[in-house]
Amino acid sequence: MVSGSNLEYNVEADSSFQDGSVFVCIGKIHRSHGIHGEVVFRPLTDFPERIQAGKTVFIGREYKESKIQQVRQKPPFLLIKFLQYHNETEVSALVNTFVYVRKESLPELPEGEYYFHQLIGLDVVNEQDDLIGKLKEILETGANDVYVIEKTDGSEELIAAIPQVVVKIDLTAQKIIIRPPDWYET
Repeated sequence: MVSGSNLEYNVEADSSFQDGSVFVCIGKIHRSHGIHGEVVFRPLTDFPERIQAGKTVFIGREYKESKIQQVRQKPPFLLIKFLQYHNETEVSALVNTFVYVRKESLPELPEGEYYFHQLIGLDVVNEQDDLIGKLKEILETGANDVYVIEKTDGSEELIAAIPQVVVKIDLTAQKIIIRPPDWYET
């Protein structure tokens, strides 16, 4: 099983950080709310409950460190007040920016569950270990996720991420072993 949203795998590495931090998107600031510096925040994570007062996040492509002062529910959004911003004018510059956390701060998942960013870029091989391509993207559908595989010839193939097709995910070997359906052409 894969955990995460379609943007959560959008991992960014930034060389300006001495510690080599990698960031994972958890949401997007939709617009300002009121005159006291709150924003309407759209969570893009399977763990919106972890977005809470006191948490440190990084805003925008500059990864500006900010601390969450207050969170209120406004389904399907959250209303967030950041400690560093005090009025509507200050937060208006944040509209349409993504909010990130350090990859290291993500919660551990149960065995057999993975974040999107752990899977994107892995080699996809068949049971005979023949390379099919690389996992390019994960599409979330109602029934099951769909893996978009960029094949070695540059074309794309869609594979259902179901147990009958995905035999094993091996993060150590950096590969996903699949059993392609009968109609699949290599």
